[in-house]
Amino acid sequence: MIKVSEQFLKNIHKMIVVGDKILVKPSEANSKTSSGLFLPPGVHEKEKVQSGYVLKSGPGYPIGNQGDDEPWKETKDAVKYIPLQAKEGDLAIFLRTNAFEIEYEGEKLLIVPQSAVLLLIREDLFD
Repeated sequence: MIKVSEQFLKNIHKMIVVGDKILVKPSEANSKTSSGLFLPPGVHEKEKVQSGYVLKSGPGYPIGNQGDDEPWKETKDAVKYIPLQAKEGDLAIFLRTNAFEIEYEGEKLLIVPQSAVLLLIREDLFD
């Protein structure tokens, strides 16, 4: 489940994710091992693979207009995109080395490119 502040929820609509990126709220890591040892803060951030919930996703990969015979001409056609697989609410497992960490409204967030996502878990897939 995603835990965020009410102030963050009020302002998330102001955030616009561009291109092939997704905005991820990292999952809360377990700070205790199975044997009962407490782990110091930051240990989980060094792991190569992390997980988190997708809050927003960008429009996708832009594709060129097939009718462009003269690319320098201005066209009034809207840009078309190949959509991303990630949707809001998905649990994403991704490579941490490709993610960019930001802080917004006191919440730690990650901007992850679609190419760094290894697996998506969607709850309503078989419902």
